[in-house]
Amino acid sequence: MRNPSAFDLADLRLLAAIATTGSLSKAAAGVPVAVSAASTRLRQFEARCGIAVFVRTAEGMTPTPAGRLLLEQARDVLASAEALRETLAGLAGQRRSVLRLAATTVATSSFLPAALGPFLADYPEVDLKLVEQRSDEILLAVENGQAEIGVYDGNLPTGGLVSLPFRDDRLVLLVAARHALAARAEVSLRDALGFPFIGLQAERSMQRFIEDMATRNAMPLRIRVRAPGFDAIAQFVAQNAGIAMLPEAAAARHAAELPVRIVRLTDAWATRELRLCLRALEALPTHARALVRYLTPARPAG
Repeated sequence: MRNPSAFDLADLRLLAAIATTGSLSKAAAGVPVAVSAASTRLRQFEARCGIAVFVRTAEGMTPTPAGRLLLEQARDVLASAEALRETLAGLAGQRRSVLRLAATTVATSSFLPAALGPFLADYPEVDLKLVEQRSDEILLAVENGQAEIGVYDGNLPTGGLVSLPFRDDRLVLLVAARHALAARAEVSLRDALGFPFIGLQAERSMQRFIEDMATRNAMPLRIRVRAPGFDAIAQFVAQNAGIAMLPEAAAARHAAELPVRIVRLTDAWATRELRLCLRALEALPTHARALVRYLTPARPAG
């Protein structure tokens, strides 16, 4: 008795493989199943449905007109089944989402750890790829789709990208308590360039920015030590090995623990607004939209 509804996904996978390869033996190897078993399955399927799906020619197996209609529907069913499998895997915690976030040195070192922690705790299925870059590189990465979200220096034009507030940032000098600048409340970078600096590695985005600012003052930065991070820099500064430029939030933490002083910079570029950039909020993946909500400062009610 014919029963067109009597089929399973294995039948459809075999039919699709035959249509793709044009060969029963190649399709059987790809499924995989023995050629004799594949031939029996195809014959039984055609008998149950009452149609011939393929004809054998000198070039191989080609679909009949009815077979072409059947294969079109079969591929849709297989695609839906695969989508369901991925959804179930995600619900079972087997599928992970990866978000790419590009940010400046200041953002990665001073603001993002505290901002990202709650998001990562609430979304255990998400892995985060955090890349440190200069602001112009961040904007280009987001524009080219190499990152879903960027955190950049808000003084730069964004072109067609969406820009949202993130945090306010100020760069300051950190000097030893007994340094000549320690008694000053503020100073310009030009006035500080006569002293040796403790800096980050040359490739770090913040360090490149600082050295660019020194070059604009026609006085290249004199680096005495390149340290791996802000903690090591503060330790060197405390020993009066040199002075350093740090984000105010990081400098304040070290000033509370070490014999160092904070000296504000009078240069306009030292005060910056960090902002988020993205291509379009509605075009972001679901997890990326959720991350934007966590990174955007809450607005007061009213």
